[in-house]
Amino acid sequence: MSKKVEEHGAQELLSKVEIPLIPVLCDMEHEGVALDTAFLQDLSREMNTELENIQKSVFNTTGVEFNIDSPKQLGTVLFDTMKIPYKGKKTKSGQYSTSEDVLSKIASDYPIAREVLNYRETKKLKSTYVDALPALVNKETGRLHTTFNQTTAATGRLSSNTPNLQNIPIRTEKGRQVRKAFIPRDADHVLLSADYSQIELRIIAALSKEANMLEDFQKGLDIHSATAARVFGVKEDQVTREMRGKAKAVNFGLIYGQSAFGLSQQLQISRSEAADIIKSYFEKYSSIKQYMDNNIQFAKDNGYVETILGRRRYLPDIHSKNHTVRGFAERNAINAPIQGSAADMIKMAMIDVYRAMHEKGFKSKMTLQVHDELVFDALKDEVDDLQKLVVDKMQSAVEINVPIVVESGIGNNWLEAH
Repeated sequence: MSKKVEEHGAQELLSKVEIPLIPVLCDMEHEGVALDTAFLQDLSREMNTELENIQKSVFNTTGVEFNIDSPKQLGTVLFDTMKIPYKGKKTKSGQYSTSEDVLSKIASDYPIAREVLNYRETKKLKSTYVDALPALVNKETGRLHTTFNQTTAATGRLSSNTPNLQNIPIRTEKGRQVRKAFIPRDADHVLLSADYSQIELRIIAALSKEANMLEDFQKGLDIHSATAARVFGVKEDQVTREMRGKAKAVNFGLIYGQSAFGLSQQLQISRSEAADIIKSYFEKYSSIKQYMDNNIQFAKDNGYVETILGRRRYLPDIHSKNHTVRGFAERNAINAPIQGSAADMIKMAMIDVYRAMHEKGFKSKMTLQVHDELVFDALKDEVDDLQKLVVDKMQSAVEINVPIVVESGIGNNWLEAH
């Protein structure tokens, strides 16, 4: 293998990041995390009642009883029985689609669509986490032990399974409730959470050397408001909530190669307005456009792109004759160095934090890693020192020419700490 590692220019990445990370992950898996199973049982009962109430409400509105979980029956009731105008494409078997996309588009005019989406979210959370997590608690340790995978995600990000902690929703109130179930080991401990703030945007600013965005980060401005002010040509104190929302969608969408059509769908605006916003964005942030074009060209010339620490993502489809397949590779050429650099950064931070905790003889333990966040079972006597150490090591893990901000918090459960 060492010859192949050398050919792919991966020696440093292997010796400085991936191999030193093994004992860190091993300890985290062995340590596990405490789970409040009684809280989850109560939450399960609440969700059961909520699902029954939603079901009754849907049956009252439609005037028929049917299986809400059946897309075929749901489509027939919504678009034939209730005569709601159908704008989507039918499935291969000729059925109406009742996907989240289709229902979201009609939810503002037809509250029943919102109820169905609410029903699905509640049901999925209940089965995937609320009912499933207690069953995964280890009988001997009384703790939940996830398995971290170092070599699954092509971007270099860690993934985890049984349970998959990377997918616990954080954007919805219901999803956040699940985090309440993650608790400290005992009364002498609290949970400490530390999270990189907008790390992918900071990395794109650093990689593209985009002067306007670098300036906004250096000044510590709210980046989405600053972007909105530039894109819409207004002063920052004139930026409305709606403008900020649009700027935020563009900031994050661009990382994934979002088109005007994609942006128009997300923001429920016309395609021409979306195209105008993107055009204005690239005029104000021309280095980002240049960076994106350069990455695609680099991938075409070399067959791969790489992160700050030299992690390569090979993209053989960059020369595909198929427009869709090639487009996917082009988006990866833009995204992989950004997501991959963020992944490298938190891996380096984990190694540095772990070593420093051992050197200082801390009894606290690192227990979870989710995306850009680290969670610790922190001994109350150590928590202040540990918090300073974690923030410091996360901020200095990889040197880039943009301020790195780490937000941290302490609480009696994961939601409180986050």
